[in-house]
Amino acid sequence: MPRTADPTDIPERLLSAGLELFLQQGFNATGIQQITEHAGVPKGSFYNHFASKEAFGASIVDRYAQWSRRSWQHMMRGAPPEPMAAIRHVFEQMQAHHSRSGSSAGCLIGNFAAEVALASEVCRKRLLAAQLAWRERLAGLIEQGQQCGEIRDDMAPAALSALTWSVWEGALLRMKVEGSVRPLRESMALVLDQVYRPLASPANGGTSKRSRKVK
Repeated sequence: MPRTADPTDIPERLLSAGLELFLQQGFNATGIQQITEHAGVPKGSFYNHFASKEAFGASIVDRYAQWSRRSWQHMMRGAPPEPMAAIRHVFEQMQAHHSRSGSSAGCLIGNFAAEVALASEVCRKRLLAAQLAWRERLAGLIEQGQQCGEIRDDMAPAALSALTWSVWEGALLRMKVEGSVRPLRESMALVLDQVYRPLASPANGGTSKRSRKVK
């Protein structure tokens, strides 16, 4: 970034630079001096705004969570009205994002979880909050799909959403290792086509009792 002399602009520039660098090369491999240079701010300005690299990392997680929320809202504005079609739309858009941005970055939440969750309690709590917020948004669509018979109803929406998150994050790891977004397409096709599919009704007159939900 071009250098700035405006002190009010410094925190924003540091956060933008940090998010970009952390996505590219991770938390541990990125130094504070590299962040300030990339942000185009004086070297000594970092600690005027952030108490430590750990505190800065927590702020980056918050920033990424805000971006994720805005991204979800944007995707939903273009989504079909049917819940299952909307879920497919969301994951298609997310796959397209990773296809455009390359297979090396992955998800900052997953990347940070692997790097700093055990070493930093403050970052772990921010990561958990960001993850739960995303899962709750998906669970809302799942519940709508269950109510209209599009999605299996023997699992609680929160449980099915958590499973979907786990599969997605695992697919992102495969994407980084394999250098291709193919694992994203294959994994989500399996989950959405098979795991989400409503259970077949028993043959006793075509009616069935709802199975006990997995919580």
